[in-house]
Amino acid sequence: MQSTIPPTETGREALRLFKENRGPLAMLLALILFPFFVALLDGQGPTAVLNNEIGNARFLQGLLIEIFILAIYALSYDLILGITGLLSFGHAMFFAVGAYLTGIAFKSFGWGVGPTLAAVIVAGIVQALLFGLVLPRVKGITFALVTLGFASVFEIIVKSNEMVAYTGADVGLQGVVVPAAWLNTSNERFRLYLIVLFFTFFVYLVYRRFVDSPTGRVCIATRENEGRAQMLGYNTFYFKLTALILSSITAAMAGFFHTVHQPIVSPAVAGLGWTVAALLMILMGGIGTLSGALVGAAIFRLLQFYLERWFGGNATFLIGLVYVLLVMFVPYGVVGTWQARRLDIQRGRERLLRLLHLRP
Repeated sequence: MQSTIPPTETGREALRLFKENRGPLAMLLALILFPFFVALLDGQGPTAVLNNEIGNARFLQGLLIEIFILAIYALSYDLILGITGLLSFGHAMFFAVGAYLTGIAFKSFGWGVGPTLAAVIVAGIVQALLFGLVLPRVKGITFALVTLGFASVFEIIVKSNEMVAYTGADVGLQGVVVPAAWLNTSNERFRLYLIVLFFTFFVYLVYRRFVDSPTGRVCIATRENEGRAQMLGYNTFYFKLTALILSSITAAMAGFFHTVHQPIVSPAVAGLGWTVAALLMILMGGIGTLSGALVGAAIFRLLQFYLERWFGGNATFLIGLVYVLLVMFVPYGVVGTWQARRLDIQRGRERLLRLLHLRP
């Protein structure tokens, strides 16, 4: 006689989480195996990836690391704009603070990875609180202009001659050496690839949990109608500040990985153009969808890389043309349009199957 043991609450919760995240988990597994697959196509063995041998696998790992960093950055912007409804023109400052602080800590102060990470997180909180000072006083485009003012001041500081010893001024911060061998992109590319990949996956899951939480629901309500949310008794300032802090820390961490992976921190990452890049990524992927930020980051970087490789100086015009076409024919972004038209696509597929007598 067999006894049936009822599943525990923990087991049911784990099973539910697995079912909800089957897609992201499958993508995570595919990305882990991807370098080995590329190495096999090149006639190399799995050890070529582990030993950091030169080849397409190593090159594509570097390109994917850049995409993951952009995805983290785009997710952070989607949280405050797409989920909470805060239009910020100074979001690049969050990323740039993490990037420059990491480079200065490694190069000028000789700090290790642990103290630098702690400093980056603290800096993320501080700059979010700085933006939060104006939250009760300004809204909409006025808030966007104020944040642009903060970011412009930071850009002027990093470009100033007085800070050249630390930031490199217009030239950028160069010669940064990562103190930890396991984070060295030249010698431990696959390990860094896995670290950034898992961190991107972790951020995505945290953001999804945040959006589904009561706090996230109030943030969405604030985006839709802040006055009504306040009438229901919610102090929307604290909810917006919470989203701002989480977004700032995430963007600063993206800046940390950017400095670890790139040989130079360019002052361009502190400018308005870098905020526009985040906006483009979430618009291409689907604003307010979270997963759209990941898709948008991949489209943005791959378009940039391959069009510049194939067309050289004409790439800028072609990239702009692609953006226009995406806005015209995919108005809600790739993921947003799919979600909006999923039912129509499903009904059309069922109708086609009935016409083909494959379904009653």
